[in-house]
Amino acid sequence: MGNIRQTYIKRVAVELVRNHPESFNGDFANNKKKVLELTDLTVVVDGKPTVTYKKLANRIAGYATRYVKRRRGT
Repeated sequence: MGNIRQTYIKRVAVELVRNHPESFNGDFANNKKKVLELTDLTVVVDGKPTVTYKKLANRIAGYATRYVKRRRGT
């Protein structure tokens, strides 16, 4: 049995991968950085970016990683 993810997480991840295919690959750490860059899940506090929705960003990056791997057949 696999994990069941919310439609919002799937929709955001698929949209990011389709709009920026060269940015995402099978590496979770890279995808997490790209999700934080391309979404508004970070807030700048005192000149420093602070992640406010860390769990949501991790879930989106995780699904994006699985989606890219499955899409490329790896």
